[in-house]
Amino acid sequence: MKPSRRSVVALTAVLCILCAGLAYGASDGKKVKITGLITARDGETFTMKTVKGATNVVVALTDDTKVQSPVGVFRHSEQSVTALVPGLQVSVEGTGNDTRVVAKTITFNKQNLLLAETIQAGLNPTQQQQAANMSNIAANKEDISTNQQDIAANTVQTAANREQIEANQEQIAGNQQEIQATTQRFNELSEYDTTAKATVYFASGSYNISDSDKAALSVLATTAVGTKGYIIQVKGFADSSGNAAMNQQLSMDRAQAVVAYLLQNCNVPLRHIVAPGAMGIADPAAPNETADGRADNRRVDVKVLVNRGVAGGM
Repeated sequence: MKPSRRSVVALTAVLCILCAGLAYGASDGKKVKITGLITARDGETFTMKTVKGATNVVVALTDDTKVQSPVGVFRHSEQSVTALVPGLQVSVEGTGNDTRVVAKTITFNKQNLLLAETIQAGLNPTQQQQAANMSNIAANKEDISTNQQDIAANTVQTAANREQIEANQEQIAGNQQEIQATTQRFNELSEYDTTAKATVYFASGSYNISDSDKAALSVLATTAVGTKGYIIQVKGFADSSGNAAMNQQLSMDRAQAVVAYLLQNCNVPLRHIVAPGAMGIADPAAPNETADGRADNRRVDVKVLVNRGVAGGM
């Protein structure tokens, strides 16, 4: 039987629709490799601004996503998804399109991670360097003043001090430019709303969590799990007892103890926790001159954060 003209037209239309669908699926599922800066992060995805074209791309994380950093030329070391903090420059390989990618591999440089984590923790290495340089300048000026008492005998030392002052001033100028660039870089990051928070306190020299604080963390985790696109920020602190290196390590031990409890006892997925911050004795909650004040400073601050763009769409 010869097919009718109407049947031929209908069959052709169906084939066109199928081809178009296949073409669309293929374009959405193409292999993608992009590099850029993480500008926002929630539990399941993060947003990055690409280097080429300065476009925003949403990167989806899965249980199979591999996070790594290069070691040498041909090897990579596996990293935790908690390292994917706003401000980190990453390279992403996966499948998707120009606006959304499902990540297979995420690669970043450890130096970029150190910078992002430092600023996330509220510390700026360039500001610390600037303060050190200012201290060096003050010391050199004092040396010059002393040398002026016997200029003839100390001409060489005075000249050396002046050269050091000029070098320090150049370093300060360079640091100020870096501070401005870094500040601008992080001012562009998306803002977050705090939906829940808790403070965990510790005994002197300890990072053991009390039963009452474990209960508070469990309540916070329960609240967080019911929130769309949440991330949990953890910052550890110490009082002024002991030396700086010990306090820095103790603040990190406390932050990591809280993260471990959230992961192991509260069933919070690792991808919903950003890298913990070790604050040392920075940003004290109370004066360290009293016992009560030091007790308030031996703490870990825990916050549940939701990107305002995510919250606005809820």
